[in-house]
This record gives sequence, structure tokens and C-alpha cells, in this order.
Amino acid sequence: MDRHHPVRPAPAASPSVRRAAVLGSPVAHSLSPVLHSAAYAELGLEDWTYERYEVGEEDIASFLGATDEQWAGLSLTMPLKRAVIPHLDDVSPTAESVEAVNTVVFRGRRRIGDNTDIPGMVAALQERGIMGVEHAAVLGAGATASSALAALSQICDGVVTAYVRSDARAREMRAWGDRLGLNLRTAEWADAAEALGAPLVIATTPAGATDVLSAHVPAEPGTLFDVLYDPWPTRLAAQWSAQGGTVVSGLDLLVHQAVLQVELMTGHAPAPLEAMRAAGEAALHARTV
Repeated sequence: MDRHHPVRPAPAASPSVRRAAVLGSPVAHSLSPVLHSAAYAELGLEDWTYERYEVGEEDIASFLGATDEQWAGLSLTMPLKRAVIPHLDDVSPTAESVEAVNTVVFRGRRRIGDNTDIPGMVAALQERGIMGVEHAAVLGAGATASSALAALSQICDGVVTAYVRSDARAREMRAWGDRLGLNLRTAEWADAAEALGAPLVIATTPAGATDVLSAHVPAEPGTLFDVLYDPWPTRLAAQWSAQGGTVVSGLDLLVHQAVLQVELMTGHAPAPLEAMRAAGEAALHARTV
């Protein structure tokens, strides 16, 4: 159930309950409660709950201030990944590398920020046999794009080209590339069709933004990592698959980063990846029927 008012977490019913949640705005679409709840069931964590709360940047400080010892952790989506940082006691090197936190773990009264998007991307690609690439392309320049650059810094030996819509975004992406030690160049969004010839293309744009590119998928495409999962497939992903290319979906990313969140929050490892994936697939299927 979504909580829109108030944004403060409601008191837990029992002192034995451990609590976690996803925060963001909008957050009603999030599959995180499905994935985490499936993990708790598989791990036998009967006293654990995972909810969703509609929380904007102006509300994050009050939400954190109302948490107590029953809280184990939080998943964060937009617009909170950077807004939360001033309210944390510590930030992991991974999250610090892109100034983006998608996970908060409570250790006593300390709030520790981490980023599971980056290792989640690497794990999702490795699951499809993508251990390294000679060069790659990134579509978009938001917070997810910076995580994509961090992931590519671990698996790409050559040039990464980011296709962006403005000079300001291009400057931001070049700064991230320098910070991450990437050989990064930027190109205009008008030339984004050129990106599709790369052995690995990571699309980080909102729904519909890459639809026009579906007409330009090459005859023998490489790997497309499209971070969207609803609606799915995107037009670009559908055409990519039809041409025989490998497609990694946003659900793959969501599951792999959620696995890491469950392990951080509960201390149980490994988390049940297949049970979480099955729950996510079932929930997405239910949305389409």
C-alpha cells in the first residue's frame, strides 16, 4: 500500500518486526516491495516487512528522523539518490564515486549510504556472459547514466561514448568520466543512431525516448542494456531482440541490485536471486493482463 500522507513512517505493530522500505517520488510503480518480500519469504524472515512511501526531497530529513531501531534499511529511487547524502553518517566508496545513494543501511543509530546499482549492472551483464568490452555507448546523462559509467569503468577497456541532449549534460558526463578514469567522449543526441553499432549499448533514458532509434538497429547487433522494465519491452529492445541481439532488461538490473540490498540489510547471503526474479516477472505479467 502506498503512503502519501503523512510521509513519516507509521509505528510498527511489534517490537520484533524489522522494517525496510523504498522511498521516492513517484514510487507507486516500484517493484522493490515484491522483490524484497519474496526474499524475506524464501529466507524465512517472517518478522520482516518492506513497504513503499511517497517521499520527496523536502521530506527525506523528517522521514529519516522518525526512524527507530526497528528499521534495517531503505531503498531510494529518484529524486532522493543525491538529496539523501547530507543526511547520512557515512557513504561507501562505491556511492561516493558517483555521488548517488540508492541504499541506506542502519547500523545502530548510524545511517550508511551505499550504491547497489553499479555492482548490480556489472552482475546483470556478467550473467549474460558480458565480462568485458572494447568500447561502449551510453544513451542519456542522468543519475543512472553516471552509475552506468561507473560500471563500465570496471569492464570497458576502450572508449565510452555518451549521447546527450545539451552542452551542460555533456560537460557533466565528461566530468564523471574524468573522475572514474574512463576514456569518455560525448556526442549529440541527434547522432544517437550511431551508438547502436557499439558492442554494448546502455540505454538510461525515460520511456519512449529511444523509440525512434528502433528503426536503426544494425543487422547484427551486440548487447543492449535497457534499464527500463515497465513498460517492457521497449520498442528498441523488441527490435534489438528481433535482430538477434542480446538484451539485458531493467528487471535484470532491479533484481541484481535488490539481491545486494537484501544481503546488506538482512545479513543473509546469498539472497535468493531466482525467487526474487520469478516474483518480479510475475508482478510485471500481472500488470499487462
